[in-house]
Amino acid sequence: MTKLTTQLLTLTPTEKAEAIQILTKTLTSDSLGIQKTPGVCGGDACIGKTRIPVWGLVSLRDQGASDARILEGYPQLTAADLVNAWAYAEAYPEEIEAALLEEDAA
Repeated sequence: MTKLTTQLLTLTPTEKAEAIQILTKTLTSDSLGIQKTPGVCGGDACIGKTRIPVWGLVSLRDQGASDARILEGYPQLTAADLVNAWAYAEAYPEEIEAALLEEDAA
């Protein structure tokens, strides 16, 4: 286990996000990762097979919502979906920040 921990700690944020997505997919078949679909939510990154944008979940968390509270508000999501969302947001902070700024301006 120590060797694995050492290896994980040396990964870049993007590599960590990819590892989390791989692990999440092996833990639950309900998790479909993050998807960008032209014409759906402006092509923004969303929880797979939903219209729930990652930036929207990040906004809720930034406002103080816990994962438990978010899952209560979005019963169709799983904890694995949130893991994917947080990993994606960490891997692509500029994209998420731009989406949040665009939403604030609207």
